[in-house]
Amino acid sequence: MTDAITLARQLGHAIQEQEEYQNIMAAKTAADADEGLQALITEFNIKRVAINTEACKTDRDEELLKKLNTEMRTAYSDIMNNEHMKAYNDAKQAFDKVLQRVLAIVQQSADGEDPDTTDLSEDCTHDCSTCGGCG
Repeated sequence: MTDAITLARQLGHAIQEQEEYQNIMAAKTAADADEGLQALITEFNIKRVAINTEACKTDRDEELLKKLNTEMRTAYSDIMNNEHMKAYNDAKQAFDKVLQRVLAIVQQSADGEDPDTTDLSEDCTHDCSTCGGCG
């Protein structure tokens, strides 16, 4: 087992050397440094907490809930339209594809497939609950 753990740590280092990993980390740094985006995220979270607080009241104000929901949806839309958030989401999708492929190879190898030839299936939905098995 020690050899597998050592190799897993080496795999971790190799993943962090991937261009997709570097891209997602750069996009995360840019998003974290974007004060406008961070303000929008804070606003969204405040609205979400306010909605939860109001919804838990026995005498909740439905009009206030409706207003807060609209404001929260607007904040979410503003977040998702932010250039740094878009770049982060794009980088995350690319990185997730790398991870899905690595995980498919590891899982299939653990299931007895040939590690040199097994790979992520092109028709994979990435939702294992819909799957009869990769390969």
